Amino acid sequence: MGKFIYEGGVKTEIEDRALTHLQLVITAKLRRGEPFPFSWREDPSVGGGRTTVWIQPGSSLVFKYFGSRQPSVNRAWIEALAFTANAPAGLYLVPEPQDSGDALGTSEVPINPPL
Repeated sequence: MGKFIYEGGVKTEIEDRALTHLQLVITAKLRRGEPFPFSWREDPSVGGGRTTVWIQPGSSLVFKYFGSRQPSVNRAWIEALAFTANAPAGLYLVPEPQDSGDALGTSEVPINPPL
């Protein structure tokens, strides 16, 4: 279980595979200079509810992974997440769709340089 940490304070636990896909979408939008909201549901153990943060170039973001292996990337999931990020309500985690298996299908994509 990884963690997404925003501005050194607000944080949530997200499964490593999902966090990898969110990181790819978030960093792509930030490289293009596109600010957007990112929302998630809080676990009942921390009071439940929903949190939304405004992500913009210059935001302090940390993607902390529990595992050391980088998961394969599902291009269909990237596209589904990017679709939400480009909508007025902003980015939120959607269930992983089955990969279409075409040339843009599941592949290993380096996220972080090796240590």
